[in-house]
Amino acid sequence: MPARIRVGIDVGGTFTDAVAIDAQTLELVGQVKVPTTHHHPEGVAHGIVEALTALLARSGHASGDVGFLAHGTTQATNALLEGDVAHVGIVGLGRGFTGWRTRRLARGHDIELARGKHLRTSYAHAPGAGAAVGEAVRRLVGEGSEVVVAAEAFSVDDPAGEDAAASCARELGAIASTSHEITKLYGLKTRVRTAVINASILPRMLGTAELVDKSIKAAGITSPLMVMRCDGGVMDLEQMRRRPLLTVLSGPAAGVAGALMSERIGEGIFLETGGTSTDISVIRRGRVAVRHAEIGGYRTFLTSLDVRTIGVGGGSLIRVRGGKVTEAGPRSAHIAGLSYAGYADPAALRGAELVSVRPKEGDPDDYVAVDGEGGRFALTTSCAALALELVPETDYAHADPAAARLAFAPLAKSLGVSVAEAAREVLRAAVRPVRDMVESLVREYRLDRRSLVLVGGGGGAASVTPFLAAELGAASRIAAHNEVISPIGVALAMVREQVERVVPDPGQADVLAIRREAEQAVVAQGARAESVEVDVVVDPRRNTVRAVATGATELRTKDVGDGPVAEEQARATAAESARADAAGLRLLAETRHYRVYGVLGERRGPIRLSRRKGVPLRVVDREGVVRFQAPDGQVRVATCGAGRELLGAALEELTEYGDGGARLPALHLLLGGRIVNLAGMTKAEQVLGVAETEFAGREADEPVALISEARA
Repeated sequence: MPARIRVGIDVGGTFTDAVAIDAQTLELVGQVKVPTTHHHPEGVAHGIVEALTALLARSGHASGDVGFLAHGTTQATNALLEGDVAHVGIVGLGRGFTGWRTRRLARGHDIELARGKHLRTSYAHAPGAGAAVGEAVRRLVGEGSEVVVAAEAFSVDDPAGEDAAASCARELGAIASTSHEITKLYGLKTRVRTAVINASILPRMLGTAELVDKSIKAAGITSPLMVMRCDGGVMDLEQMRRRPLLTVLSGPAAGVAGALMSERIGEGIFLETGGTSTDISVIRRGRVAVRHAEIGGYRTFLTSLDVRTIGVGGGSLIRVRGGKVTEAGPRSAHIAGLSYAGYADPAALRGAELVSVRPKEGDPDDYVAVDGEGGRFALTTSCAALALELVPETDYAHADPAAARLAFAPLAKSLGVSVAEAAREVLRAAVRPVRDMVESLVREYRLDRRSLVLVGGGGGAASVTPFLAAELGAASRIAAHNEVISPIGVALAMVREQVERVVPDPGQADVLAIRREAEQAVVAQGARAESVEVDVVVDPRRNTVRAVATGATELRTKDVGDGPVAEEQARATAAESARADAAGLRLLAETRHYRVYGVLGERRGPIRLSRRKGVPLRVVDREGVVRFQAPDGQVRVATCGAGRELLGAALEELTEYGDGGARLPALHLLLGGRIVNLAGMTKAEQVLGVAETEFAGREADEPVALISEARA
C-alpha cells in the first residue's frame, strides 16, 4: 500500500513552513509555520523537527504514515550571500603541460561574496602522488584551509589522480573534495571555481545534514530524507553531502516547482512574491527554464533554474517625491519596524496623517507612512491591493478593505486624486520593474504572448500578479495555497539528476550511455525505475551531451476523479490556451493519455501538412491540462509496433539539408503518460536510439503520436 502523506519542509530566513500532501490525491491535508531556529544549538535542524512534529499532530498522522520527506533550505544561499564560508585550499596536480595548467590556478580564486566578505583560497602544487600530496595538504592546512579541493587538468577523463589526492587529504583529517565530482565539463578554471564554491560551504552543510538526519530518525521517520536542489528536483542526503552547492538558490526553485506540479502550468511565467521581493521564472512546454548560475559575479558550472529577482514584494514601502508616487521598495515594512496599515483595526487609523519616514539610518526620507490614533503604520503594495479589492476572500492575505482605504485617504489627498486612483498609482509604480523583467523574459524565451498566463505564488501574490496581468493584457491566476507554495513544491518534487559530458561528434552509443547513467543515478537515490523520464540534449557547438533524469519515489499518482475529462472540456481548455474559438479546433490525434488539437480556424476538408506548413497545436492530458503547445506543428499517429517506421518517415520527409549539414525537425513523442522530448538530438541515429528505449516493453498496439516542428 502507498504511504499516506508526502511531507515538504521549507526553511526560510524567518519561518520554517511544513505541509502534508495526501499521497494519492495530492491534496493539501495539513500545514504549519514555526520560527526558524538559527540560534538554537542544533541550528535549523531543530526547527525542521519542530515543524514536522507539529504538522503530524495537526494533520492527525503518525510518523509511520510519512512515505516521502524532503526539505529545502536557504542555508547555503545565505552562507554565500553573507560570506560565512570556509577557507579553501587547492591542491594542483600534474607534471609537464598538465602541471603548468594547474599551476595557473595559483593566481587565485578569491571571490567577493558580499561587501567586505570574501571566499579565500590558498594553492599548493603536488607534481606526483603520495608524499608530495601529503606535503601540499599539510601546507594548506597550516595556512588556514578548512577544506581541500584536488584539481587536475583532465580529471573529467581520468579522475584517479584527484580521487587519490582527496583520499590522502582525508587520511590527514581534512575535509576534501574534487573538481570532477561537481561537473564533468572541460574548462579547468570554471570547473575548479565551481568546486571551490562547493567546498567553501561543505563544513557548515555537513554539520546541518548530520543533525537533520539524526533528528528525523529520532522522530521515528523511516522514509529517506531528501533535499531540494536548485534545479527544481530533490536529491538524497548522500548527494547533498558531496555537492551542497546544488542547494544554492533552492528557495526560489521550490516555489516554481510547486507551481509546476500543483498548478500544472504548461506555458507561462510564475511570480513568487514575498514581503520584500518577487522571484520570476519562465515555464515553457511544461518545464522551467534553466541556466548556469553566477556567484560573486563569476560564471560557474552550477545548473539552476533561471530565476530573476526584483526588489518588490507585498510589504514594499511606498516612495513619494514631487507629488508623485515614484516607486515601491526596496525597503519593506518589517525593515522599518512597522505594521501594515491594511491589516490594522480601522479605529487605530482615525485621524490618520501622511508622514515621511526613513526606514534605516542613511536611507532616503521619501518613504511614506500614516500616523493614526493607534500609532504609525506602513503603506505597502499589499495595502494598495486590498484597497482595490484585488485580494480574493480565499487568499491568505485577504482582509476587509476598509482599513486600507482609510490609510490611503491621506496619500490620495496629498496626490490630489481619489483613494482608488492613489492605490492604482502605487501598484503601477510597484509593478513597473517587474513588468520590464517579464517582457524581457517573454522576448528572451520567445513565449507566445497570446497564450501567456501569469501565475502568482507567495503570501504577497495578490499585490503584484493581478495588476501586472491587467497591464499586460495577459491571463492570470493565483496558485492554490499560494502562501505555502514553496513547501508544496518540496513535497511534490521529483528525484532529479543531471549528467553532462564532453563528447565530440557523439554517436548513438554515446547518447544512450549518458542517458543510462542519468537514469541509474536517480534510481540509486530512490526513484522507481518505471517512473523515470530522461531528456537528452546534444549541443554540437560545445561538444556536450546532457541528460536530465527525473523520477518519483512511488508509482502511485494522482487519481483522476471519475476518469478522463470529456472531449468538450479538453477542447475548451485548448481553445482558451490558444485564444481561439473552440469551434475552430480540430482533434488531430488521441492516445490513451492525450488529445492533440489543431487551431484551424474556418478551414474545412482534409488536412494536408507539408514540410513547411503546420498549425498551432495544443496537447491536453486526461486531467484537462495543456501539457504541450507548438506554434507551428504537425502530428502523426501510429502504434508502438510501427514507431520506428513512424519516426523514420518523419525524419526522411522533414529533415532539411544545407551548407551546415542536416537539420532535423524538433520531435516529441506522446507515449503512454509521457511526452518524450527528442528535440535535443542532432542526428537521426540518436533520435532512433533513444526512441527505441522508450518503445521497449510496450504493447505493439499501444497508440503513439509524434509531434514535429521546424527548427527555429
